[in-house]
Amino acid sequence: MQLLGQSITRNSALLALFALCTALLIGGTWLATRDTIALEQRHAEEQALLDIVPRERHDNRMLDDTRTLQPGGNNLGLREARPLYIARQSGDAVAVIVPVVARDGYSGDIELIVGVNADGTIAGVRAVKHRETPGLGDKVDLRKSQWILDFNGKSLTNPPPVQWGVRKDGGAFDQFTGATITPRAVVAAVQRALQFVQREHASLFGKPDATQKEPTA
Repeated sequence: MQLLGQSITRNSALLALFALCTALLIGGTWLATRDTIALEQRHAEEQALLDIVPRERHDNRMLDDTRTLQPGGNNLGLREARPLYIARQSGDAVAVIVPVVARDGYSGDIELIVGVNADGTIAGVRAVKHRETPGLGDKVDLRKSQWILDFNGKSLTNPPPVQWGVRKDGGAFDQFTGATITPRAVVAAVQRALQFVQREHASLFGKPDATQKEPTA
């Protein structure tokens, strides 16, 4: 019985030592790689912004020039605080990238970013998160279809307000074969983003506060 007790004690100690070594190894690996992972995530986020507002159009770091938008009160459908990114050239805002959520997608929320130029035209739209049906609603994703590019150059007056919808509803935008709910939701969300920028145009595209340090390129 005494030998059995000693064996159990020894095995328990070895198991505890193994668990401690494993925890230290995992913790060490995380500490060694967290900066690299964070840097890669930052590069991925920046590339998504540069797809909409290319580097040649601005000289600041959009990731460092943001405003925080809170959910509620702005008609953007946000469920949590999200950043709005500002692109500047020589200190002047030339475009903003606005987050907006289409809550009425076929399979739930469709999270978008909408780039809007200072003249009110669309610089680009990208779906950043969705759960739409593969082969149908997922055509909002640029990797699946070029449909999202049809928004480029559009504005609140082009097409006219009554045509900001899918063709099935008398609008100017194509729907997907066999899927109308998803494009209808995205078109409405993009229009809401444009309306937000129109309402906030003076504050978004006004001169930056001279007392604040400008982000560097």
